[in-house]
Amino acid sequence: MTVVSWKKEGDERVGDGAKHLLQRYTKSFHGFSARLTKEEAQKLSGMEGVVSVFPSRKNKLATTSSWDFLGFPLTVNRSTTESDIIIGVVDTGIWPESASFSDVGYGPPPAKWKGICQANFPCNNKIIGAQYFKGDGMYNPKDLQSPRDSYGHGTHTASTAAGNIVRKANLLGLHSGTARGGVPRARIAVYKVCWTDDCSDNDILSAFDAAIADGVDIITASVGSTSPEELFANGLAIGSFHAMMKGILTIQSAGNDGPDPQSVASVAPWVLTVAAGTKNPDLITRVRLGNNMVVDGASINPFKLEGMYPLVYAGDVPNIGAGFNGSTSRFCFNNNSLDKNLVQGKIVLCEWTSSGEVQMAAGAIGTMMAHDTPDTISSYPLPVSVLKIEQARSIYQYIRSSRNATGVIMKSEDVTNPLTPYIASFSSRGPNPIVKNILKPDLTAPGVRILAAWSPLAPISDAEGDHRKLRFNMISGTSMACPHVSGIAAYIKSYNPTWSPATIKSALMTTATLMSAKINTDAEFAYGAGYVNPMKAMRPGLVYDVDEVDYVTFLCQQKYSIKHIRIITGVNISSCSKLMKQTKDLNYPTFVIPTMHNTAVDFNFTRTVTNVGSATSTYKALITAPRISSLKIQVKPSILHFKEYGQKLSFKVSVKATIRKQDNPIVSGGLIWDDGVHQVRSPILVPNKIPQKLPNNFKSGLHIQKNKSQTNLLIDFNQKAHG
Repeated sequence: MTVVSWKKEGDERVGDGAKHLLQRYTKSFHGFSARLTKEEAQKLSGMEGVVSVFPSRKNKLATTSSWDFLGFPLTVNRSTTESDIIIGVVDTGIWPESASFSDVGYGPPPAKWKGICQANFPCNNKIIGAQYFKGDGMYNPKDLQSPRDSYGHGTHTASTAAGNIVRKANLLGLHSGTARGGVPRARIAVYKVCWTDDCSDNDILSAFDAAIADGVDIITASVGSTSPEELFANGLAIGSFHAMMKGILTIQSAGNDGPDPQSVASVAPWVLTVAAGTKNPDLITRVRLGNNMVVDGASINPFKLEGMYPLVYAGDVPNIGAGFNGSTSRFCFNNNSLDKNLVQGKIVLCEWTSSGEVQMAAGAIGTMMAHDTPDTISSYPLPVSVLKIEQARSIYQYIRSSRNATGVIMKSEDVTNPLTPYIASFSSRGPNPIVKNILKPDLTAPGVRILAAWSPLAPISDAEGDHRKLRFNMISGTSMACPHVSGIAAYIKSYNPTWSPATIKSALMTTATLMSAKINTDAEFAYGAGYVNPMKAMRPGLVYDVDEVDYVTFLCQQKYSIKHIRIITGVNISSCSKLMKQTKDLNYPTFVIPTMHNTAVDFNFTRTVTNVGSATSTYKALITAPRISSLKIQVKPSILHFKEYGQKLSFKVSVKATIRKQDNPIVSGGLIWDDGVHQVRSPILVPNKIPQKLPNNFKSGLHIQKNKSQTNLLIDFNQKAHG
C-alpha cells in the first residue's frame, strides 16, 4: 500500500498507480492512495511533479462524573454560538439512535457546513455528517459498510465530546447520573476509518481531507499507531498539519502502551496529545472472605451475589482430562483448562487477568484475578474483582489454610480515592522519541472507567457469549481522555472563534493543574503540563501562538530533509536556508532540554506571548526549580508590560546546570507568568537520563497476553504464597 501526494491540483501523472487506485484526496489536499510494488513506488517518487510517496500503515483505536470532577458542571455558562461548533470524530462510526445524539430542539446545521451523509445514514440536526472510508474495499463480515458503529468506540468518544444531556444514564445501575458531552449543543460530523482490521493511514487521510473541506471546527481522533513513527510516515500527523493550516485543532490520544517510557505515539507538535488520568468518584469491588477479611479490588461489577460461596484456586482445579495441569490452569487463559466438576458454583482465584470467558464456561459463580495494575480493568460477563498481586497472595493463603474457604464478590460501589488524580498505568509515556525537545504528552484528562453512550451491536466485554445490549458502557483508555479535551477545546472555540489551533492548545496547557510527581514518578513525561482545567483555560491571560511558517521552520531546524518536509506539510519549499535564519525555537508552551547526567547544560530559549487578558497588565516571571544547587533558570526580561489586547512580547529563558548522576531521572521546574489574576505556567524539563523500557511482566496494556516474563513473575507469586 502506498499513499502518494502530488504538487498541483489536477496533475494526473501517476503512471501505473491509476491501475491500482484506492482513494483520491482532492478536497483539502491533493493526492491518492494505490496498491503499488516497491519498484513502482520508487519509479513514481522520481517523476516530475510528485511531491511525496510513503507507505500506509495500520493504526489502533487508542460521562456522568468526569465533567463535575473537572470543575465543569452542567450549569456552566454556554455561548449562544455553541450550536455552530462542529466536532469531527475520526473513529469507528456512531450509533445515531442513541439518546445522546437526539436533535430535539436543534435548528438546521450552520451555513458553513458542506458535508454529506453516506449510505442512507439517518443524519439529523445533531449528527450533521457521516462518511466511511475503506480504501482497500476489503470488509470483514462483522463490518458494517456504513458510518454505523458496530464496535462501540466511536459512539463512546463522540458522546463524551459532544453528547446531549441524558438523565439517569448508568451501566446496569452503576455510576448513575446525567451523561453529557463537553459541548452538548455542538454538532457532530462522523468519519469512520476504523474497522476490524484496524485503521489505515490512507483512510485516515481521506477522513482529514473530507473533514477539512466539510467545515469542522475541531477534530477528535482517538486513534494512533502502535509505536512512535517519524512525522513523514504518519498519516494522522500529515492530515492534522493540513487541518492546522485551515484553523482546525486536532486532539489525539497519547496511546495505551504505558508505563513504558518513550511509548507515546502522538508526537507532532501541531497536535494536542492527551494522556489518561483517574477521576473521582471511582469504583471499587470488595471481596468479603469467610474469615471476615475484606479486600478492596477493582472492576466494573454490576452483579449482586447473595450469601457466601466456596473458593478455589485455579491451579488446583485443572481439567486433567483435556490435558491441562495446574501450571497452565492457574492463569485461566486457555479454553477448557478448568475442571467443571471442581469449579461449578464456586469463586475461582486466577493468577492473571483474562476476559472471564474460561471461568464462566466452567460454571464459576465469580472470579478473582491478580494484576499489578488494576486500573486497566473493565466489564466482565460474571462477578469479578481484580486484585493487586499482594492481595491475591493473601487470599491464596486463606484458601490454603482452610478446608472450607468461602467468600463473596460484592457489587461495585462509588468511592473517593484521595490519591486522585494520577496517571493510569496504561497511558503512554514520554520522553518524545521522535522530536526530543517537544514535551509529549501535552496534558491529561479523565480516562479511567468513563461512562458514555454505546452501540447496541457492540459487546460490553471481551467474552464470547456475552450478549448484553446496553445504551451506555464504561471503558478506559487514552481514547476516553482525548474527547474530554476535544469538548473543552470546542467550548473555548465557541467563545473565541478567531483563536488559532495553537492559541487554544496553549490556553489548555498553560492553565492545566500540576500533578504530584510523588505519585506520578514519570512526572511531566506521564502527565505533560498537568491535568486539564476547563474554566481556567477559558481565561489564560497569555498564550503562545504558532503559525504554519513557524512549524515549517521548526522542521528545518530539526534537520528534516526538503523531501520529508514536503511530505509532512504539502508546502513546496525549495530550501531551508532562509527559514533557518529565523529563531531556532518553536514557540511551544513547554521547555525541554535533552541531556544526560554529568553533562553541562547551557541552553537558551526564545518565546513570544500574546496578551489575551486585560488590555493593560503587568506580568512577573516566577521560577520554580527542584532543590539542586546546580540548576539555575533565568528569564529576561522578568517583567512584561502589556498596553493592549493582542500585543506580543518576547523573552528569553536561560537554563544552566550540570545534572549529576544522583539527581532524579527527571529534573523539572517551571516558569509562571503572574499578573495577580492569571498564572501562565510552562514546565521546564532536563531529563537526567533516558528511561529504559520496563520488563514485560510490568507492562500493563489493555489486553494482556501471557509471555515468559509474566509466567516467571506469577510462578514467584505461587511460590511466595506457599511460603
